[in-house]
Amino acid sequence: MNPLLSKLGLGSSQFVPGGSSQARGRPPEVEVREVLTIAARAGLGVFDVSGAHGRSEVLLGEMMPRPVPFRLTLNAARPDRGPDFVEAEARASLARIAVEGADAIVAPLAADLFSPHGPAMWDRLLRLRDSGLVKKIGIALHATDDPVGVVKRFKPDLIQAPASLLDQRMLADGTLERIAGMGVEVQMRSIFLNGLLFLPLDRLPNNLKGASRGLSRARRLIAEGRSDPLQAALGFALSRPEASAVLVNVAGAAELSAVIAAASSPPPDLDWDEMAIDDPTALDPHRWAAA
Repeated sequence: MNPLLSKLGLGSSQFVPGGSSQARGRPPEVEVREVLTIAARAGLGVFDVSGAHGRSEVLLGEMMPRPVPFRLTLNAARPDRGPDFVEAEARASLARIAVEGADAIVAPLAADLFSPHGPAMWDRLLRLRDSGLVKKIGIALHATDDPVGVVKRFKPDLIQAPASLLDQRMLADGTLERIAGMGVEVQMRSIFLNGLLFLPLDRLPNNLKGASRGLSRARRLIAEGRSDPLQAALGFALSRPEASAVLVNVAGAAELSAVIAAASSPPPDLDWDEMAIDDPTALDPHRWAAA
């Protein structure tokens, strides 16, 4: 098995019904089954099911290969409704997917842990791990969260963090290396920066024009290296020693097949450092619409 593919993980936020860019024109059952079959056949290691909810979780459970070939990751509910609700939602998700437990459950916002309900939430996640319902508990972190400080405070088993050849902040300053050095599993996500690397420059919205020079430079370097943006983005992420897993989201089976083909190729020999951008709006997709 290709070791790079075993490091690749799949997110569910796009290809499940109700996802942000679900493939059109095919019954959802067909698309979901084909995506899961392709992922299992390729040996993808992690499946983050946090993009699925309710009926879509049931569909995943119905279409999932058995025995389940992935390490499943759940998204914890927000803590404002109390720890009992957090646990109930986790158990309900597992029931809908028809599995007895998951590899991990992740708190979706570091800020939640510092809220009035945060300590009770974290204590409940620890109890879920101690009970064997999940093997690991984690936190989704951003560069602005003081990631090392959060890890020192809560001592999670894993973190999920956005990092890509465009957004190298937590790689360049050694944050992810330090966290991995603490024995914490690092899962890289947002490696395509919400598709920004693939967006034609003439279609950049006005609030992202500040990133146009950096994007143009990155694409020129990729082309000069006889590569393409998909292969470059995957090659960069999968070659990072800090990451134990690299999560990607796809809209359907065709996109996943393209990702697997690109990930199976040797990483291109490119000057990664020169591809990083520093536009604060472009690096934070939550600000794209508001800028």
